[in-house]
Amino acid sequence: MNQSVTNALLVGFGGFAGSILRYWVSGWVQSAVSQSWRPAGTFAVNVTGCFLIGFLMGMADFRQLLKPDARLLLVVGLLGGFTTFSAFGYETFALARDKEFGAALLNIGAQVVVGLAAVWAGYTISRVA
Repeated sequence: MNQSVTNALLVGFGGFAGSILRYWVSGWVQSAVSQSWRPAGTFAVNVTGCFLIGFLMGMADFRQLLKPDARLLLVVGLLGGFTTFSAFGYETFALARDKEFGAALLNIGAQVVVGLAAVWAGYTISRVA
């Protein structure tokens, strides 16, 4: 099988599992805290995903324990399906770790501000569509 197809399948299978896991974990956390804090499930998923990507990438960097196939399945696929916030967290951390502080701050500001603006724009446009 073509390596590109194999890679896509690894990411796809991981993403499938991560999306289901996000649905279960978010729902479980949300029901555990009732409706007192609406984003509790999303918050828990994002923080958990950030911890897991930090741990897995640390294991890859310090112990060379993640081969490229495993990284595609677990980091890009599973955690990508679980939460893309983990990728944002790791990429920002990597910029800061590499002493690219301006780029890290720009990434934070741009992702949050532009992301929220895009939500607002999509929501606003949907009223007239």
